[in-house]
Amino acid sequence: MLRWLQPYMRGRFLDEIDRDFIETIAKERKKDVSEARTNRYLELIRKMLRCAVTWNWLEQAPVVRTYKENSRRIRWITKSEASRLLSLLPPHQAAIAEFALLTGLRQRNVLELEWPQVDLIRRAVWIHADQAKSGKAIGVPLSEAAIEIVRRQIGKHDRRVFTFKGHPVRQVNTKAWHTALKKAGIKDFRWHDLRHTWASWHIQAGTPIHVLQELGGWESFEMVRRYAHLSPDHLAPYADRVGFGTNTAQQDLRLMK
Repeated sequence: MLRWLQPYMRGRFLDEIDRDFIETIAKERKKDVSEARTNRYLELIRKMLRCAVTWNWLEQAPVVRTYKENSRRIRWITKSEASRLLSLLPPHQAAIAEFALLTGLRQRNVLELEWPQVDLIRRAVWIHADQAKSGKAIGVPLSEAAIEIVRRQIGKHDRRVFTFKGHPVRQVNTKAWHTALKKAGIKDFRWHDLRHTWASWHIQAGTPIHVLQELGGWESFEMVRRYAHLSPDHLAPYADRVGFGTNTAQQDLRLMK
C-alpha cells in the first residue's frame, strides 16, 4: 500500500495533505479495487497523519472519510464477454488478464509472480505466506491453458513472469484497460472482478464451495458463500420435499367447494 501511495505523497508537506487531496487519492484507488480495499488505504493515511500529530509535526489531522463497504458486491462477466475483452487488450495485458481468469489469483500475486514460484512439471504456482491476503501459503493448480500462457513468457525476463518490453508490469489499471472495456461494452467492471468472474464460473460449473475456498485461498468460508447463489443446483433435490401431488391438490379444491 505504501508503494502505491508513494508517487502521490512523495515531496508533499504534511499540511498539504488535506481532505480534498485525500479524496483525490481515494478516487484513483477505487478505479481498480473495491470500496473495502480503498478504505484500507484511507485508514493507513489516517494513521500516518495521527502519528504526525502525536509527534508534533502537524497541528491537526484532516478528517478522512471512508466509503460505505458493500461486501456483497459480485460482478462477473460471461465467457463470451471475457473473450471479447481479451481480444481488445494489448497482448501483454491480455496474457495477464487471461491468467487471472484461469487461476483466480489477485492482481498483486499475478504481477509479482516470479519464476521460482512456478512449477510447470507439477502444473502449479506457489504463493508465499507474505504474499497471500490470508497470510497463509497457497498452491494454485494450473490448467493447460494457464500453463501455455506461462510458457509464452519464458525468456522475456530473468525474474518476473509477466513483463512488458523487458520490464516488470506494475500497473494494469491503464488507459488500454478502460478503452478495451468500453469497446467491449462492459460497464462497472474492475480488475479485481476477474477474480469474482473466475469464482463465479467455477460455481456455475459445479465446483463445490469447500474446494473453491481452497483453490482461491480464502481464509473464511463465509467469503466463498457469496458465490453460492450462482449455482442452486445442489438444492434442487430438496425442492420437492415440501410439494404436493396434483391429485392431492385437486382433492383439496373439491373439499373447499
